Amino acid sequence: MESDWVGGLAQRLQQGALPGVSAHAKMSHPFRPVLPVPDSARMAAVLALLYPCAGDWLIVYIERPSGDSRDRHQGQIAFPGGQQDQSDRDLAQTALREAHEEIGIPPEAVRLLGALTPLYIPVSNFHVFPFLGITNLKPEFIPQVSEVSGILEISLQQLLDPSLQTKTTIRYRPGLHIDDVPCFRFGEKVIWGATAMITSELNELLSPFHAIR
Repeated sequence: MESDWVGGLAQRLQQGALPGVSAHAKMSHPFRPVLPVPDSARMAAVLALLYPCAGDWLIVYIERPSGDSRDRHQGQIAFPGGQQDQSDRDLAQTALREAHEEIGIPPEAVRLLGALTPLYIPVSNFHVFPFLGITNLKPEFIPQVSEVSGILEISLQQLLDPSLQTKTTIRYRPGLHIDDVPCFRFGEKVIWGATAMITSELNELLSPFHAIR
């Protein structure tokens, strides 16, 4: 039987009543430019995947490898996802395909609840379309070594804990840093940037459901 909060969340997504812009702004760093999406932007999609585990519900993030200087998002915590291929029939398939490639989630095991609010990432020129999905069983993750250096699983109750929302200093390289960047901190792991903005919207969508189980 489907949990009440899952059905309520799916209904809200289908209605299109999304808090995207205001939710994104809460986790946007002070110097992030607000730009129109250029025609040259590369289309991409990510998957925010929820799944049950030991009486709780979790969400999975990946950690990007930090050895490729060409990757503008190296070392960051992210949702599984990537650029749309010409063979993808739509961006939802892009999200499912990338999640399969990066962490081994079979597309047929995922039920997509709907789309979250797209956002443009100027630093990498990606127009990112997030999708929210669930699977009925805890996945057996198979990380793609070239794309994933670690798996981060977080409970939804922990995700909704306001004490874990804070600010930090992001250091790109010696002598280059940004202060007062809004983030979610889980121990030594910090979620910031576009991933934090997407997570902020997900938090607002989940917050009316007090009994996530």
